[in-house]
Amino acid sequence: MDWIKIFETRTAAEAALADNQPRLLLVRGQRICIVNRGGKFFAVQDKCTHNGESLSKGKVNFRGEVICPLHQYQFNIKTGRECLQRSNDLECYPIKEGEEGIFISI
Repeated sequence: MDWIKIFETRTAAEAALADNQPRLLLVRGQRICIVNRGGKFFAVQDKCTHNGESLSKGKVNFRGEVICPLHQYQFNIKTGRECLQRSNDLECYPIKEGEEGIFISI
């Protein structure tokens, strides 16, 4: 498992990631959809498993699901699971926070 620093500090992460607003993060050529939800960070693949649309262009609902902007498929940001099981689940990427910064594992 390779841990890659994505933010120097929590303050930098919170400045870059508005609460419940998906954002595209490029890490070693991979498109990642990252979400700050109530001060916790979650990362899933950016590509919807239904039709390939970018999930970072979508929204996060009150249940903590990122919603694809194309056909409104909903994926749990903690587990990657498509809520109605109509398509494959998303790949999730672990995030850890330490004194040296915030890291993602790919």
